[in-house]
Amino acid sequence: MHTLPLPIEHDHPAYAGHFPGRPILPGVVLLDRAQRALEAACQCHITGLAQAKFLSPVTPGEALELDYEAGAAGLRFEIRCGTRRVASGRYSLATP
Repeated sequence: MHTLPLPIEHDHPAYAGHFPGRPILPGVVLLDRAQRALEAACQCHITGLAQAKFLSPVTPGEALELDYEAGAAGLRFEIRCGTRRVASGRYSLATP
């Protein structure tokens, strides 16, 4: 298993409308950032999202880490804030 930091700006525009009074990061932003970080770290091309689970909301300013492991079924990942699991899933990869 490998680990990368997964920085999200505390003032990311998505927080403003999701949700007023109690901002949380939309899952699509979380998955997009994870995909970009994994493609850069693994020098691979992700072709799809095979599975995703959102386990805990992300609020502005939280420090996130991305754990991942490549295998025959694709890239398994888990996003954490400290020991709290935020999201997990698996991306599909392009075949070489």
